[in-house]
Amino acid sequence: MIQKTIYLIRHGETDYNRRGVVQGSGVDSDLNDMGRAQAQAFFQAYQHVPFSKIYISGLKRTFQTAEPFIELGLPYEKLTGLNEISWGVMEGKAPGNLDNEYYRNLIEAWESGKTSQTTDGGESPDQVATRQKVAIDTILSHPDESIILVTMHGRAMRILLCWLTNQPLSTMDQFEHSNLCLYKLQYDYDKATFTIELANDTAHLLSLALA
Repeated sequence: MIQKTIYLIRHGETDYNRRGVVQGSGVDSDLNDMGRAQAQAFFQAYQHVPFSKIYISGLKRTFQTAEPFIELGLPYEKLTGLNEISWGVMEGKAPGNLDNEYYRNLIEAWESGKTSQTTDGGESPDQVATRQKVAIDTILSHPDESIILVTMHGRAMRILLCWLTNQPLSTMDQFEHSNLCLYKLQYDYDKATFTIELANDTAHLLSLALA
């Protein structure tokens, strides 16, 4: 029985995250001091895991999150299919009252099943899932990589976890996430199924809370 273990993490904190500013795929921000500390804390907790490879999105905040592992000499590959959703005109903005209403209406539309509805000037969840499927096909085409680390983004993770577990994209908000959280997945090649073993796990960040 061939299986692949996937450690799926969200990138560490950026100043945009801290200020509540929308990033999406159009804002290529750096990790802030907390984000780098989170990345180091995750590395300290999981450096013993024999990762075969690391997959990151095309945005540097995912590279910076995985950088402690990459510095060990682990191979990595950039897949833009793992990028965050494009929020279009909302990117780089701190949500005001009008933006909050627009955002709330958009999320409600998606929750009602209208996942083909795009953000203004950006993408729909359906479009994100389509490009993610190409990236996941690439990842699964290497069964020899039995344990991998995938670093990506919050909304994109919600979309990914939905279709990986055969749930409609309208239910994506059930998948909670925080900066540098971990979802641990098992993929069974014989059954072609994904199982979630850990969800939104942040135990590795306890050392930061105690510092």
